[in-house]
Amino acid sequence: MGKQKIRQKDDQQAWAELAAKELRGRPLEDLTWQSPEGIAIKPLYTEEDLEAISYDSSFPGIAPFQRGPRATMYTNRAWTIRQYAGFSTAEESNAFYRQNLDAGQKGLSVAFDLATHRGFDSDHARVSGDVGMAGVAIDSVEDMKILFDGIPLDEMSVSMTMNGAVLPVLAGYVVAAEEQGVAQKDLTGTIQNDVLKEFMVRNTFIYPPQPSMRIVADIIGYTAQHMPRFNSISISGYHMQEAGANAVQEVAFTIADGIEYVRAAIATGQQVDKFAPRLSFFFCIGMNFFMEIAKLRAARILWHEHMQQFNPQNLASSTLRTHCQTSGVSLQEQDPYNNVVRTTIEALAAVLGGTQSLHTNALDEAIALPTPFSARIARNTQIIVAEESQVTRTIDPLGGSYYVESLTHSIVEHARKLIREVESLGGMTKAVISGMPKQRIEEAAAQRQARIERGEDVIVGVNKYQAEEQQAQLDVLRVDNAKVRDAQIRRLKEVKASREQVKVDAALDSLYKAAKDKTGNLLDLAIKATRCRATVGEVSYALERAWGRHEPVAKMTPGIYAASYADDPAFTRVHDEIKIFTDIEGRAPRILVVKMGQDGHDRGAKVISNAFGDFGFDVSMGALFQTPSEASEQAVSLAVDVIGVSTLAGGHKSLVPELVELLSKRGMQDTIIVVGGVIPKQDYQALYDIGVHAIFGPGTNIPDAASKILKLIPGRNR
Repeated sequence: MGKQKIRQKDDQQAWAELAAKELRGRPLEDLTWQSPEGIAIKPLYTEEDLEAISYDSSFPGIAPFQRGPRATMYTNRAWTIRQYAGFSTAEESNAFYRQNLDAGQKGLSVAFDLATHRGFDSDHARVSGDVGMAGVAIDSVEDMKILFDGIPLDEMSVSMTMNGAVLPVLAGYVVAAEEQGVAQKDLTGTIQNDVLKEFMVRNTFIYPPQPSMRIVADIIGYTAQHMPRFNSISISGYHMQEAGANAVQEVAFTIADGIEYVRAAIATGQQVDKFAPRLSFFFCIGMNFFMEIAKLRAARILWHEHMQQFNPQNLASSTLRTHCQTSGVSLQEQDPYNNVVRTTIEALAAVLGGTQSLHTNALDEAIALPTPFSARIARNTQIIVAEESQVTRTIDPLGGSYYVESLTHSIVEHARKLIREVESLGGMTKAVISGMPKQRIEEAAAQRQARIERGEDVIVGVNKYQAEEQQAQLDVLRVDNAKVRDAQIRRLKEVKASREQVKVDAALDSLYKAAKDKTGNLLDLAIKATRCRATVGEVSYALERAWGRHEPVAKMTPGIYAASYADDPAFTRVHDEIKIFTDIEGRAPRILVVKMGQDGHDRGAKVISNAFGDFGFDVSMGALFQTPSEASEQAVSLAVDVIGVSTLAGGHKSLVPELVELLSKRGMQDTIIVVGGVIPKQDYQALYDIGVHAIFGPGTNIPDAASKILKLIPGRNR
């Protein structure tokens, strides 16, 4: 061993001399870089880097599971190929699911529209622009039965991304299965049911944090008893990365969420080994290939480590199993066919990291909902990796890699510190209420945006290697929101006309009393109400009567964007332009940033608000989930120069025209209106025609956008 170490040092010295020669005078330290997670990434890793590792190495399937949760991993059975999808109506979604299952997909992942997420029926006035726009509209069990028509629910694993309205949606699935002849004990799949991350990043919550935690615990308890093959929660880091979190933040906050859910379930009297084996996780896979692989390995180590405090006797209780999805944020509107390559790289990282199931995003999702053509490419990406790449032939092929093992250790160490910080605040519920995780993620998002704009993080086709010629527009999926809503309202009327209202009222009243008095199991009562044909909106409102609806307060984080820029010329240029405006006009330019409709993805709105505030704009943020009427009223009261509409889920086609019309009626027809977000190029002209002054798609350079907007404002004294 002594001779081996001497030889290794000699070889390392020889490598350093060769590298210095090849660098031609540049310092060797230039090859080391600092990752966004604060991890120093060296150009070379050796056996010495493994000596600091603080956990025991293991075989796959053996604690602490860094090499995988199953002993044989993909050599015995590949991961489950899923495609997360929902197309406006239950009929269209059902046809898409059946087509994909015939083409090799192994499980269903259901995307619901935003009205459903937020617990509103399709006939509610607040969701007129949201019905069917980002997933399938579900108002009652009759919709759920159509959604799964011809799909045997005792054979098919079904994953449902639902958090706010999780009770009526899960109840609808259970009742639809019952009426298909499938017992609850035979159902397999996963419900997301992760409400804590909603308060951090995703924002499709309905009730305040603490009563929301009761829903989580009741679902865990009910499924442990009645649905033993069903995963009662998918603890999700995915949306954290999409909101800007780095890998350490994603894994640390996700594990901390999981710890909190276990505590909540135990507090209701449940035994850890009765429910913990059915807990699952959900991570985002971005473009830092080895960081994402190491992140999944680190997550398994951390979960096993932190579960020991609950003294589980079943090894499965501390085994982290996860679904993964390739990143939506990494997809770009510019040169969109590059997105196929990005998704492939991310899919391979998920597989080499040891995921149990995977969804691959479609190339056009930075522009609109995926078409059947793009969805087929995304699905086939997984099939090609599974069937052609041969990576499934060897268990954990990167196990023992000096770099991967060292990077895994670094993530574990950094995440442990962040988890301890969460615990010092009293656990994740209290941390979320304090706002700490949300602020950290927003800081990371601003830093990421600044790195992109400075060219430090290269995005091909966006900030480097831009196409010289304008490319042909992609065909995009179009949803007729009005048509979908009309159809949903007709079915709602039919359901209500054919049910026994006395039974519905009694079931909803029982649910309300149980929520208010802290009695009974809420999922059990929601299932009973759903059997009577209570709707998603009615079940949700019964709980809202007891707990109220959570109203988030829009907050900015001044200084984080400016701190990321330091003395950058682009930042200084815009800052100086705004100072000139302010000196001439006697005030700063005023902008109101709004999110209309039920889409809670506010990363873009937050980044823009913080950046524009740091440039020198007088920035106001509208509350989440505003109607066009509420946004226009706020604009009038603030006498703003500019309204910036942030949009993601297709609502721009109905909500922006309504906003323009209301502003005109209120005498603010000269207000500058700009729109940013996921908008197909095909929709640009229609927005310009109604009076939108500028449109900024994904990948927009923020200093350039700020300068352009400033020039649009008519000056009184200039």
